[in-house]
Amino acid sequence: MDALQQFLDSVQTRHESATDPRYRQLVLGLLSHLFAYAREVRLTRKEWLAGIAFLNSVGRASQAGRDEFMLLSDVIGFSSLMDLLDQIPGSTEGTVLGPFYQRDSPRRDNGGSLIDQNDGGDRLTVEGTIRSLEGGPIAGAEVDVWSCASNGLYPAQDPAQPPNNMRGMVTADDQGRYAFTVVRPTNYSVPTDGPVGDFLRLCHRPSRRAAHVHMVVSAPGYESVTTHLFDDACPYLKVDAVFSVRQSLIRHFEPAGEHAWRTHFDIRLAAIPGKF
Repeated sequence: MDALQQFLDSVQTRHESATDPRYRQLVLGLLSHLFAYAREVRLTRKEWLAGIAFLNSVGRASQAGRDEFMLLSDVIGFSSLMDLLDQIPGSTEGTVLGPFYQRDSPRRDNGGSLIDQNDGGDRLTVEGTIRSLEGGPIAGAEVDVWSCASNGLYPAQDPAQPPNNMRGMVTADDQGRYAFTVVRPTNYSVPTDGPVGDFLRLCHRPSRRAAHVHMVVSAPGYESVTTHLFDDACPYLKVDAVFSVRQSLIRHFEPAGEHAWRTHFDIRLAAIPGKF
């Protein structure tokens, strides 16, 4: 046994006394992979310090309305990996939460508009039904929606927008039906003015996100789903910066009048085991 392996063993031994078995498994596995990575790439002290500095800068860039760590997780594909690992067969596919999610969205009328500021963009009405895996409608399911304005920015990025512009909580009716109207989404760049932007530039990667609407759908007794609705006309579906596009989430937008569009997006939720 070489000296480096002996050192790893001594480090792991000090963590084996953790009483929670899952916590112990997570910590020991992390240490094992970190040490193996450092050995495999022959990590230098200068590179290690640069990595620490990078993570510190990610923390400093995080603030209310912007989670730079979540953005980092998104652009390296880890958030999408977690969605794939958590996917329940038969339920609507999940995608990344993203860095601009905010709790306590305002209540909106089912079928109403989430637009607090008219920016001249086309309108998109989304409607659908929320059902269980068995096909029954889920009455009173909640749909938490947030989307960008025509300039590709969220309120947290754009002080000119009202703080709840394109955000809202919609409650499905007794038949599980829901609807809302937003500005038709556009493709936009993930924030590149922080350390994650530096990372993307070093990797020579594009920063564009495919046009989408964010949704978190939940109901008592059911597993919630964090998902997107994508525009099939968007040219960035295959190069989305956060690896979040799923074929099942792509929709065609039908004309619905002057500067207006409509699409249908049904949701399936899986029951929490033992709840029904």
